[in-house]
Amino acid sequence: MVTMGNALIKYAAVDFGIQWLLWAVASLLKTEKFYDLAGSSTFVLLTYLSQQWGKADFFRQKVQSGMVMTWACRLGLYLFLRVMKEQTDRRFNKVRDNPGLFFIYWTVQGVWVFLTLLPTLILNNKKQDKPLCSRDYLGWTLWAVGFLFEVIADYQKSNFRNNPANKGKFIQHGLWSLSRHPNYFGEILLWVGLYLSASSVMSGMEYASVVSPVFVAVLLTKVSGIPILEKSAMRRWGSDPGYQAYTKNTPVLIPSLW
Repeated sequence: MVTMGNALIKYAAVDFGIQWLLWAVASLLKTEKFYDLAGSSTFVLLTYLSQQWGKADFFRQKVQSGMVMTWACRLGLYLFLRVMKEQTDRRFNKVRDNPGLFFIYWTVQGVWVFLTLLPTLILNNKKQDKPLCSRDYLGWTLWAVGFLFEVIADYQKSNFRNNPANKGKFIQHGLWSLSRHPNYFGEILLWVGLYLSASSVMSGMEYASVVSPVFVAVLLTKVSGIPILEKSAMRRWGSDPGYQAYTKNTPVLIPSLW
């Protein structure tokens, strides 16, 4: 029987193999247009492979896998359509022409995929099931709330940007009146939920896969998400009294808390 460690090594090999192969293509073409789509597609592929290789047939495993695939397909398509419409992603303005730096970006994406998906990979390689418990139901509820937050926030912002009358303005209605980054709040929440459900069948070192939601939270709040967007927004609207009031009265991430 393949051990959990060997299984995780296989998934990591597939993950980074995909990222590095696509880095070569993207570097040759000097494009970032399929970067996000590649990441989300890797989530789907690894989840599917973990079901097949782990012979995941328990209800908990099917629900978890379905939730991951639903999230990945939705987000991947959304980000791909956005970059195709805008024809560029400003995150890569100083990267796409530098193969070495571009390689780091693709490698980081591999790390993101593997660490974030770790609880699901562990769950799908479990050979014995346990009865559903309150942790499962709480986790699935958090995933549903987080997924809705992310979908609705993205929808509201897309509609706002597509309205020519809003050119040069910042969004502050809908979920964006509750949080300056409601999509990121939803993203973090849904991965917390998936870890909770998966952890109901974990033991020993497997609980260390809590690194999944922690990594997502740190990435979005300290590295690539909120800091970059807050800095950009401050450059654009920092002197606008309306924006100053918005930042003063609206939490950065968690509605009504922070």
